[in-house]
Amino acid sequence: MHSINSSNIEITTFFLIGIPGLEHIHAWISVPICFMYLVAIFGNCTILFVIRTESSLHAPMYYFLSVLAVSDLGLSLSSLPTMLRIFVFNATGISPNACFAQEFFIHGFTDMESSVLLAMSFDRFLAIRHPLRYSSILTNARVAKMGLVFLIKSMLLVLPFPFTLKKLTYCRKSLLSHSYCLHQDVMKLACSDNTVNFFYGFFVALCVMSDSVFILVSYIFILKTVMGIGSHKEQLKALNTCVSHICAVLIFYVPIIALASMHCFGKHKSPVAMILIADIFLLVPPLMNPIVYCVKTRQIREKVWGKLCLK
Repeated sequence: MHSINSSNIEITTFFLIGIPGLEHIHAWISVPICFMYLVAIFGNCTILFVIRTESSLHAPMYYFLSVLAVSDLGLSLSSLPTMLRIFVFNATGISPNACFAQEFFIHGFTDMESSVLLAMSFDRFLAIRHPLRYSSILTNARVAKMGLVFLIKSMLLVLPFPFTLKKLTYCRKSLLSHSYCLHQDVMKLACSDNTVNFFYGFFVALCVMSDSVFILVSYIFILKTVMGIGSHKEQLKALNTCVSHICAVLIFYVPIIALASMHCFGKHKSPVAMILIADIFLLVPPLMNPIVYCVKTRQIREKVWGKLCLK
């Protein structure tokens, strides 16, 4: 399990954690977790299939929704292996290389989802502020380029993570704080200098959180535009087009902000509460986003029900 490195014992296996104190019912906890993963994967695949096969949904708003579904699938599939191994088989060990690869994909798809949510807020602003010029500004070609830029930017932004973590030396401590690998969690186990990792991780976190600031600014402009509409009925109609996106933003950012607040300001923070919030962060957005968009977006809802009834 260990190899000798100079005068230290270097760790060659990290250990993830389930829910402390509830190890005896991990098998039962795995049932809702498996159900959530299945619903999330099925729901996002359904969104992608419906948008792909229905020509009436070939519009910027739904293309952005497709990229959001891809991000959610990426988050689900990135965390699925370790979560199921822990809760179903009680297997907590993971090799460093597998851990580094997992945190790369989790952070990459997290940044991608954040970027897509920002783009969707810009999409809603254009649709409300410039409805007549909307289709000429956000063409299909531009949306496709934006999606490609999101993917490349997200992957390049977190690409240094596995390489900088691999250069660190890990000894004495091998227990991680969550059911999956995160950069800041792995970095804390190092017994060598991790200053570069700390500052670069902080920079990536700022990039993700800056998206939330720009989303807030977008909605300030949206509200300002809506308030300028004369009819109260038209104001409600305009705001109603943003409800699905607002729900997606809250579902994504609330767990992140709650977890960050507990890390920074929680004097007597509960490890169990932090683990649950961290698990919610990866489980709930991929599960809820397809449900929210199917319930609140009439075009998606009608096409999904049409496909299900046809089958």
